[in-house]
Order: sequence, then C-alpha cells, then structure tokens
Amino acid sequence: MISSDGIPDVVPDGRVGVGRPDAGRTGGAAVGTPDAGLAGRADVGIPDVVPAGRMAGHEQPVLALPGGLRLRPWRPEDAEALLAAGQDPDIRRWNLFTVADTEQARARIARMHERWRAETGAVWALARPDGPAAGLAGLNDVDLAGGGAELVYWLLPGARGAGLAVAAVRRLARWALDDLGLHRLRLCHSTANPASCRVAERAGFRYEGTQRSALLHADGWHDQHLHARVAGDPE
Repeated sequence: MISSDGIPDVVPDGRVGVGRPDAGRTGGAAVGTPDAGLAGRADVGIPDVVPAGRMAGHEQPVLALPGGLRLRPWRPEDAEALLAAGQDPDIRRWNLFTVADTEQARARIARMHERWRAETGAVWALARPDGPAAGLAGLNDVDLAGGGAELVYWLLPGARGAGLAVAAVRRLARWALDDLGLHRLRLCHSTANPASCRVAERAGFRYEGTQRSALLHADGWHDQHLHARVAGDPE
C-alpha cells in the first residue's frame, strides 16, 4: 500500500504497526514509543511521571514567543496553511507529510485536538496574534506515565531563516519539561538534513548518536541523528 506521502508502508495495513502522526516528522524523524512497556508500573512501585489528566483536564495553552509571535492551538481556518505545508517540497521530504485538499487539512486539525484530549500528542501553530499559521511545533508519542515525548516542527517558507524554529523548539521544550512535567524529550532528523541538526543543538538538544537505517523516505532508508533534552538541562 502507498501512503498519502507516496512512501510504501513497510508493514501493510492489517498487521500491528505504528502509523504516521498528523503532526508529521521533523527532519525525517521517526521514533516510536520506548520498547519497555509501562503495564504494571504501579505493581513494582514506580509512580507515573506525569499523572493522567494533566493534559486532558486543561485547555491547550498559548505559549508566547519573541517578537509578538506565539504557539497556539490549530484552528479550522488554518486549513489553507496546513494544505500549503503539505505541498511544500522540503516539508514533504523531511516530514513525510502531505495534505491533498482543505477537507483533509480540516480533518487533520480535528485529530490534533483529539490527540490532546487523548493525551497522546500536543500540536501548536506558530502564528502572530489573529494571523495565519506559519509553522508547526508539537509533541508526538506523548507518554505521560513514562515521562517522554518526541518534539517535531516545521516552518512554511516565509517563516524560515529568522531563528523561529529554534525559538519555537526552545519554548515548547520548556513547557513540556517545566510545566507539563515530562522528564525527557527527543528530537530526531535525517543525517541528510543538517539544518535540523543546527536547530536541535541551538535549542539545547544534545546529540546522542546515529540510528542506522531508521526511517524510510521516498529515496530509500535514511540514518537519523538522535538528540535529547532532559529535565534540568540548560538551553
């Protein structure tokens, strides 16, 4: 089966697997939930790092950025911006993300809000107050009990080159670690995408290693760099 991004599924539908999330993958990132299961944590005396309900019991916050920008929840009227992102060559390449039309874009935005309520993901639009979305920053594979998530982002062409990716990643990481209470965030990107490497390093995500042949792109399997920030790390 060929997915909407034109990349065949490694494991066909009908077998157990993990799908591509609505937020897309930053820099070709694709890291699943940690291998160690969380069933029975309480039985061995390990409390949840973040109690269930910490996200779903509250509205998704608006996070201020320098220059009057902010990270805010996606809105139905942002469908055109999401459609533009899905057609952008760089976003398509590095995030394995496409959107066919505005109807599909609205459906993806609705799923972003469903993921917040399910406490499995948290996705923000980067925008000026009352302005259109110019980018995305979010958390995939949120694991409140285990205290981890994967940070993802992309920017539309008009928002690139001004340091906004670094500012958005820093701000979201601060919220996830300090306010939400997660312990560890990972950020992954294809080794063929050095720009994402620079963003990760400038946002305080330390390089931890290279994952060999970790993600299937349209041109084949890519190695990817693994970066991470842990609670208490400096920016």
